[in-house]
Amino acid sequence: MTRTHRAAITAVVLALLFAGAATVASAGGGDGGAPRTPTERSADAGFARDMSVHHQQAVEMSFIVRDRTRDDEVRRLAYDIANTQANQRGMMLGWLDMWGLPKVAPDSEPMAWMGMPSHGTSGPVDGAVMPGMATRTELERLRGASGRQAEILYLQLMTDHHKGGVHMARGCAERCGTEVERRLAQGMVDAQESEITLMADLLRKRGAAPRA
Repeated sequence: MTRTHRAAITAVVLALLFAGAATVASAGGGDGGAPRTPTERSADAGFARDMSVHHQQAVEMSFIVRDRTRDDEVRRLAYDIANTQANQRGMMLGWLDMWGLPKVAPDSEPMAWMGMPSHGTSGPVDGAVMPGMATRTELERLRGASGRQAEILYLQLMTDHHKGGVHMARGCAERCGTEVERRLAQGMVDAQESEITLMADLLRKRGAAPRA
């Protein structure tokens, strides 16, 4: 079983856990039934919103490269990433619905729930609103590439993307109050770190390396 297949299986298992565990975690329990629904400014809500945006770009890049190469290894990786992250994004948006919280918070800086700005004082750089995200220019380069060039660029961009995602997921694993969300976040850390190693191997096969 490959690392990417294990990541996809992890997403399915977490989706099954969600049906029961998330309801218990948000409704209250061992402390006399006191409500535990996350607030709009909580780490739980911030992570669900920000990682949904982060995941959406990973899905977009994976669909782009799928159509720009015929390499089975890269297309399989792209499919697994798109499938896993689309499922996780659906779970996180579902939690926001269940908690009665908005899916966007225009008055809140991305990653403010981690106690840090998502970017420098000059604001997002060319559309990259959070660490690891590709810029608009990079996405256009990916759309215009093909074959080996597209494979290398995708693997480099997705490695950066995963590093940013791991950083954010660790923040939720440390700060989120909902147990099932902390488990999801830790699962993201484990799966994406494994995929970073896999992508480094795929880049080496193509005479390339992750970007500095």
